Amino acid sequence: MQPDKSFNPGISTRVIHHGKSYADNTGTVMPPIFPSSTFSHGNPEGFDYTRSGNPNFRILESVLASLEECKYSTVFASGVSAITAIASSLQSGDLILCEENLYGCTVRLFEQVFSKFRLQTKWIDFSSADSIELIGNLNPSMIWIESPTNPLLKIIDLKKICDKAKENQIPVVVDNTFSTALLQRPLDLGATLSLTSTTKYINGHSDALGGAVCTQDICWKDRMNFAQKALGLQPSPFDCWLITRGIKTLPLRLSRQVENALALANALGTHPSVAWVRYPFKSDHPQYELAKKQMASGGAIITIRLKADQTQTYTFCKSLRYFTMAESLGGVESLICHPATMTHASLNTETKLKLGIDESLVRLSVGCEDFSDLKKDLNQQLSQLL
Repeated sequence: MQPDKSFNPGISTRVIHHGKSYADNTGTVMPPIFPSSTFSHGNPEGFDYTRSGNPNFRILESVLASLEECKYSTVFASGVSAITAIASSLQSGDLILCEENLYGCTVRLFEQVFSKFRLQTKWIDFSSADSIELIGNLNPSMIWIESPTNPLLKIIDLKKICDKAKENQIPVVVDNTFSTALLQRPLDLGATLSLTSTTKYINGHSDALGGAVCTQDICWKDRMNFAQKALGLQPSPFDCWLITRGIKTLPLRLSRQVENALALANALGTHPSVAWVRYPFKSDHPQYELAKKQMASGGAIITIRLKADQTQTYTFCKSLRYFTMAESLGGVESLICHPATMTHASLNTETKLKLGIDESLVRLSVGCEDFSDLKKDLNQQLSQLL
């Protein structure tokens, strides 16, 4: 039977019904794990060696492309591997124009690794009006953005940046890890590449590592495939299988996480131990109107500044019952992070202070627990700071 091309399934359906399983004759409902490192030469699917392709890679890539509503997706061993793949497409001496508030590991790669190969980076505030003029004046080889940014949750006007970049034929990379394609669609706003750490919300269970790059451009797809193979950046089949399983519940999980996060952000905003709260869909966010225009919801990350010193802040983070102090984010369980000593520890003190990442700053990754339990947990420990 030919598929009905007029039938347009919704996103919750698409992430569950992933398509080809590469085991059709078995009748399997879930795709199997293909741990083989090598394949018989000349097989119908064209597999030869897992570093250059595996059924579990292709299954996950198909689901991610469907989620992003794009033509191509390439999976990698981690978000950092995906960043490395993109950077490997550049030449010595090229300039990357970067948002100044990026994930700490991205900054470390650019400043401590890629700089050895003479890749140049310039850090600017893409939320400022001057950024548009700088794109034209500097004419970089690539633009690299996060929105919302990590950890300060700045919102960048992606369409405005991408429109200006397009005038100068500059590729734009958007790290969309905090939002996923459910909440924000960088490719629809003009980005060349949408980068995601699939370790986070896509998988959602803190038990697999992965990264992905999505695009509409076949040339960039070819570059990503080449980097995956040539640099050995491929994921494991098992991690791909776990992430394929995890993505099936992404809409359900993220809906609950967003609901909890918005309620917590509003509750924390009135607590006397909290200096301020940043959440994109909270009305006092500096880019609130842009967030409402660009995103479907505010996501499930909250950043707060406590009225506390470093020792008190660290004690607060370690004393919570349902928020585990840990790296990463996006899982079903709530996590808390102290960016100055964790995700952004590699930045020097001057840079951290310039960006606003001080010892009182805390990032919350809100999970799927009962809201009342999360609120009570936070309130009990915040009361110790009074």
